[in-house]
Amino acid sequence: MTSEAPPFWWEKPDWRAAMLAPLALAYGLVAGRRMKSARRRKIDAPVLCVGNFTVGGSGKTPVAIALAREAQRMGLSPGFLSRGHGGSFSGVHVVDPGHDGARQVGDEPLLLARQAPTAVSRDRAAGAERLMAKHGCDFLIMDDGFQSAHLHMDLALLVVDARHGLGNGRVIPAGPLRARIGDQLLFADAVLNMGEGTAADALVRRAARAGRPIYQAKAFPVGAERFAGRRFLAFAGIGHPEKFFDTIAAAGGTVVQSRSFPDHHFYAEDELAELAETARREGLTLLTTAKDAARLRHEAPAGFLDGLEVLEIDTAFDPPHVPRLLVEQTLDAWHQRRVRK
Repeated sequence: MTSEAPPFWWEKPDWRAAMLAPLALAYGLVAGRRMKSARRRKIDAPVLCVGNFTVGGSGKTPVAIALAREAQRMGLSPGFLSRGHGGSFSGVHVVDPGHDGARQVGDEPLLLARQAPTAVSRDRAAGAERLMAKHGCDFLIMDDGFQSAHLHMDLALLVVDARHGLGNGRVIPAGPLRARIGDQLLFADAVLNMGEGTAADALVRRAARAGRPIYQAKAFPVGAERFAGRRFLAFAGIGHPEKFFDTIAAAGGTVVQSRSFPDHHFYAEDELAELAETARREGLTLLTTAKDAARLRHEAPAGFLDGLEVLEIDTAFDPPHVPRLLVEQTLDAWHQRRVRK
């Protein structure tokens, strides 16, 4: 399964957005009503949701991993909840990163499961119960799921990409917004402005006027020195592949050729053969993202992974204590919820 946001979603609103405005209005009304009226199930553990205002590409998964790492440093046993976009499991499944493939659980859960137990389930409350009962998790992090309105969130952190912002500012299908901004801010506890750029400045000001704390963070490559002075054929099937290419350049590598594919793309054999042959012919090193590598691990033909470099991403918060603050605020909200109960 693949998904690709139409390019016009990230441009100034045009005739296509105008034509789809009636559908966007209906979608926004339904999404807002669901968020406001849903009966969110409460579980006996703190829940921190890492979501985004728009579809794909904001960097929320590395943020979720960084928060889990901080929770572990604080002596907690975090677990991740994910729907498993692109996966095939219909019930609750705890990811086994050594054996599960992206077609079964999705690519992002494979990355999450390297850090902490990860349950894939459309019913996130059922996933939470499994992690608590079978894996001893006492702190749950939802990777996405903010708009689904099924599980009570003790703290909801919405991530926005500073480079792309809200795109054309329209709701699906006229634009990338998952619901109207006003409705989303009603349930957001904080906003994380991710990366560099000014595209999200208007949203940041609006969120600040609504009394929501604003935090800053940047993604950075792990082991950036490995890429300096080298020439690559870089390929990616993620929400905004140009960010990946720019990261390589910032690390000192040269992207001689690049290939962009839809988000969550499963590579066909002929696509991988073309990549390998071009890299060999031009004397380039193949390089891709950790998310793409997760999909390729059980899909690539013999030998393809041997010469493949993978760019791993981590998150730096400004100021550095933000992850601990967010975990502590989630714990405080959960304790208050228990007292009220």
